[in-house]
Amino acid sequence: MQTLSGSQSAFRSKILGTGSYLPEKILTNADLEKIVETTDQWIVERSGIKKRHVIGDDQMTSDMAVAAAEKAIIESGLDRNQIDMILCATTTPDMVFPATAAIIQKKLNITNHCAAFDVQAVCAGFIFALSTADQYIRSGSAKNILIIGADAMTRLVDYTDRSTCVLFGDGAGAMILGVADEGDTSDILATRLHTDGHLNDILKCEGYVGAGQDFGYLAMEGKDVFKTAVTYLTEVMQETLDIAGLHGSDLDYIVPHQANQRIMDATAKKVGAREGSVISTIADHGNSSAASIPLAFDVAVKDGRLKRGHKILMEAIGGGMSWGGCVLIY
Repeated sequence: MQTLSGSQSAFRSKILGTGSYLPEKILTNADLEKIVETTDQWIVERSGIKKRHVIGDDQMTSDMAVAAAEKAIIESGLDRNQIDMILCATTTPDMVFPATAAIIQKKLNITNHCAAFDVQAVCAGFIFALSTADQYIRSGSAKNILIIGADAMTRLVDYTDRSTCVLFGDGAGAMILGVADEGDTSDILATRLHTDGHLNDILKCEGYVGAGQDFGYLAMEGKDVFKTAVTYLTEVMQETLDIAGLHGSDLDYIVPHQANQRIMDATAKKVGAREGSVISTIADHGNSSAASIPLAFDVAVKDGRLKRGHKILMEAIGGGMSWGGCVLIY
């Protein structure tokens, strides 16, 4: 499946506010050395990760999502009942149903009956949700959309499997997407989404809906995922740049899915991005799945790196395999 968007519309999307949340508990590489046969050096050399945050036993995915969303709403300056759609990208929903987005709506006390639904594309989920939100705004079907990426991936990992348990962390990031005013340069210039279901065995978490059914652990064919990620992320980055009429060197920053530092650096180099343009939070956050891009984006907004008018590329790949890219003017 492929979907494509450019900026030919009467309406343009603008990021009105961002927010993020990280659980208090921190699991360092030194902590993992006591749990599984691994070392700090081994983890850092292969992934760039030094620590990750772990959701509390009394927390749910929706709790992290709400904490991030509250900050984004405040930054946007909107009344929460001006939000007319909620999209939650997650692989770790609170329950089978209702959608975690509906639970978030209740916890935020949004009472305007706006649509609220989940998007499931694993680590690529936030890009899929952002592209969906952009289409609603560009069509005039919505004005202010709350987009959240939130995952508790540590609840899916096997802490006897050093190839996966060292990679993942928990957290949430949120954006409010609204309509850009006339004369405002902000715009989502291009999005591109792909899925290849023939690759679904190289990154998966088995389980099915059934009475009393327990879900399995996350399983990954690391070498195959790495190779697929470098190939397809490079392609989708170039696709979105071409649609936007830009070159890699035109970008101010790349905000990638925080899966692996080597992947982030390699793909940025392949599209000709300038040195130092990659926003990386992987050392402190690990791979937080759908939360990783909005988390990294919010960090870079708050520390002043991302500024209005910057040309930014976001990209991600996850189980499915699903991958996507987005080029925007912030």
